[in-house]
Amino acid sequence: MKNIIEIIGNTPIVKLQKIVEKGCGEIYVKLEAYNPTGSKKDRMALAMIEGAERRGLLKRGMTVVEYSGGSTGAGLAFVCTLKGYRFRLITADVFGKEKIGLMRSLGADVEIIKSENGKITKELINKMINRAKEISKEPNTFFTNQLDNKDVIEGFVPLGEEILDQLGEDIDAICDTVGTAGTLMGIAKAFKENKTKIIAVEPSSSPVLSEGIKGSHNVEGVGLGFIPAIYNPKLVDEVITIEESRARQTSRDLALKEGIFCGTSSGMNVAAAIEISKKLGPKSKVVAIACDTGLKYLSEGLFDNKKEKS
Repeated sequence: MKNIIEIIGNTPIVKLQKIVEKGCGEIYVKLEAYNPTGSKKDRMALAMIEGAERRGLLKRGMTVVEYSGGSTGAGLAFVCTLKGYRFRLITADVFGKEKIGLMRSLGADVEIIKSENGKITKELINKMINRAKEISKEPNTFFTNQLDNKDVIEGFVPLGEEILDQLGEDIDAICDTVGTAGTLMGIAKAFKENKTKIIAVEPSSSPVLSEGIKGSHNVEGVGLGFIPAIYNPKLVDEVITIEESRARQTSRDLALKEGIFCGTSSGMNVAAAIEISKKLGPKSKVVAIACDTGLKYLSEGLFDNKKEKS
């Protein structure tokens, strides 16, 4: 390979061995931490930048701006630095120190917005979005605008194709938490000729997709408090909710019992996959996405050895 960008994608997939509950079938986990910055968001970052380049919206000497809790920002900082663009990032103090540090280390100019209650809310996300929009009005600035950018979907189609190549077509269900919704929409596009159920996952405290109710939580990158513009409910067979406490405990179980070190949204996905698998029965095959590495969550106490209270 000539360039580190070329290693984005083609991540491994593994079968869970020890935390699968009685009555479940086979559960597989796609390990997106094997991307360069440790997250699936490298896929969409590259897709957004190269899509803008193809259309002539982004040219040499320009600045890129985006809002992010960490993983998208890290992916964009990585891609922009390698391609020679300045990258300005709007984030908030609710997100992990490791994520903010990673974005800075990869070259992002970071601006941090203060939250009112230390929780991820619709209002906080809107503040981040509005600040990014304000900066985007400056000359020679391109706003990737992840929530409205359909290149995000194209960036995740290969993820779905990889799963098909790795496991074959006899997959009963695939689940993923919804942030931008790009991952789920990309997978759905790859599986459009397949009978596999596409299942969206969201925090129980903010069931916007399933009940139209917004709430607050601390699962970074998902449950933004509104339905993302690129989310197409016609491509989703079911929406299920998982308690944040269970997601966190599942993340710890994955680390201690399976050797899979990932973040809270990944724990939520695997907890959902277990529920789905129990419902579908012992002959089923279910896939969950492990979105990123647990290294980004150490300062938050995610892996403190305490049982979560529901």
